[in-house]
Amino acid sequence: MKNDTNKTQRHQAPGRADREGLSVIQLFQMFPDDASARKWLEEMRWPTGERHCPRCGSLKTKTVPSENPMPYHCGDCRKYFSVQTGTVMQSSRVGMQKWVIAMYLMSTSLKGVSSMKLHRDLGVTQKTAWMLAQKIRQGWLDGQDEGEKLDGVVEVDETYIGGKSKNMHAKDRKARKQWNNKETVVGILERDGGIRVAHIHKNQAPAMVYANVCQDDAVLMTDAAVVYKHLGADYDHHTVNHSIGEYVRGMAHTNGIESFWATLKRGYKGTYHKMSAKHLSRYITEFAGRHNVRDFDTMVQMELLAKGFVGKHLRYQDLIK
Repeated sequence: MKNDTNKTQRHQAPGRADREGLSVIQLFQMFPDDASARKWLEEMRWPTGERHCPRCGSLKTKTVPSENPMPYHCGDCRKYFSVQTGTVMQSSRVGMQKWVIAMYLMSTSLKGVSSMKLHRDLGVTQKTAWMLAQKIRQGWLDGQDEGEKLDGVVEVDETYIGGKSKNMHAKDRKARKQWNNKETVVGILERDGGIRVAHIHKNQAPAMVYANVCQDDAVLMTDAAVVYKHLGADYDHHTVNHSIGEYVRGMAHTNGIESFWATLKRGYKGTYHKMSAKHLSRYITEFAGRHNVRDFDTMVQMELLAKGFVGKHLRYQDLIK
């Protein structure tokens, strides 16, 4: 379903002058220190001003003057907490200002931000910057599971992520066809709406379609790949045959999802250079997350990302095991 949440009206001309951006100077004026960043994060966490305990939900909380060990205390469960408790920021020693700056950089950089750049810009180690980026990507996960199925005109396509066989050592070449050495990613794009992506095994794309696309109201657009052949039995299914140079036939095309793949591939080649199979789902979630909020002003994008932190936790040991 299309997201109708106070969206800025879509601008038809090139560029996105209809959106209100946020310059780096404005960012530092808004968040000159950790205290201002923390205040903003608290407003995102408790927008009505009624602070509640993240553990038990109680409103019976009080401020701890010394902020030792944490700024707030719950009178019911008798535990201390902060705005970081119960979010991806929990237990992080990185300052709040650095968190907000990292959120800004990852929200506004269409092709992603490398951990080396975050390391230099934030003044943290590369290891900390890499972990920080992985945690921030958690904030975009909600857009991948909205509960409602996509409808209207929906484009489906697959792409392959990984190095070419000809560039691999002979012992690493599993097959002559290069896509057998790559990871498969499927994308499902609702025209003028959101996108959902997933790292899948080969031939799992139809199952993703059934799980995410409404059979009654959707018009399905794919290429002529054999894997989509049987979808016509359950969907209003249209195809274009790229192998014979057919890319558009009336309303039948996959140009929208192909445009998304172009941005992803530019991020892969120009920013990250490598996306391991282990963490690939996190990287593609980042690109999908930015796509799904592209119509909002920059501050709204950051607000949605901050709200996406709540209820998620990610430990370093879970990432590297």
